[in-house]
Amino acid sequence: MKRLLRHRLGWLLMVIGLAAGLVSEPAAADQKDPRLDALFKRLASSDNALDADVIEADIWRIWLSSGDAELDGRLELGQMAMAVGDLDTAIAHFTQVIERAPGFAEGWNKRATAYYLRGDLDASMADVRQTLALEPRHFGAISGIGLIFLNTDDPRAALDAFERVLTIHPFAAGAREQVERLRRVLRGLTV
Repeated sequence: MKRLLRHRLGWLLMVIGLAAGLVSEPAAADQKDPRLDALFKRLASSDNALDADVIEADIWRIWLSSGDAELDGRLELGQMAMAVGDLDTAIAHFTQVIERAPGFAEGWNKRATAYYLRGDLDASMADVRQTLALEPRHFGAISGIGLIFLNTDDPRAALDAFERVLTIHPFAAGAREQVERLRRVLRGLTV
């Protein structure tokens, strides 16, 4: 029991630390931020994982900042709830973010993640689609599509999603491995 509490406390402290780092960043304009175009060009042409990780972190910092401190605080509360497995509370916070700022892609993406973790794949897919309508380059959301298709036994659609991720982010964590695994699976199905 103590070990579980220490583990959860560790996660909570990590999330709070990440949130504190985000608060110290200057206000941004989420997926409409003009810095994103240059960052995505650099990401797509990155030739090593270390550079790609730095660029990815810069993109996430922008995506996670709406420019509204109250809204960002609500998003952070949702992330903290999700980190400790309180998915209903997380979804409630993310829904409040979406209601206040329906054009803020990360509100939709975070709620999609919480729905996915809760096992509500239809709701997750609906929110992922809304995320991508607002930010078509959202490699996290596209990876989410791949995971949803893996869970619905559609390896061809999952492969398409993970291949799409790699066109945007060639070093996306896990995407290359998923592509290789799914290609092997599909070769086995077509033999």
